Amino acid sequence: MTPQRAAILKVLTESHDHPSVEQVYELVKRTFPMTSLATVYKAVTLLKEEKEILELGFANESSRYDGYKPYPHPHLICVKCQKIIDTEIGLINNLTQELADQYGYQIVNQRVDFYGICPQCQQKKDDVLR
Repeated sequence: MTPQRAAILKVLTESHDHPSVEQVYELVKRTFPMTSLATVYKAVTLLKEEKEILELGFANESSRYDGYKPYPHPHLICVKCQKIIDTEIGLINNLTQELADQYGYQIVNQRVDFYGICPQCQQKKDDVLR
């Protein structure tokens, strides 16, 4: 593992913000200014294949990555500022098993996201109305 890859992995595993590749690149190039965006993309692809990080793909935005909790779990996503937070809901695990049992599927992955407006964006909206 190169020092650049180690830095990329460190950014992803220590971040609770679910950064995009571009955000990871900006953070890594502070320490390794010669690192290219292509290097970050290649490292992220490899880390994703090795299941070291979880990719959160979105139709109209860049993918975001979760190295802090690189396993399927629910997320809360703000539709205003695109903030993503991790949640732990035990019922999801029960639901996954229930679906597998009921329909005979071998579940290999799942993704559950909840979209809403975060408290900070709600506060901004309330401030504008005052």
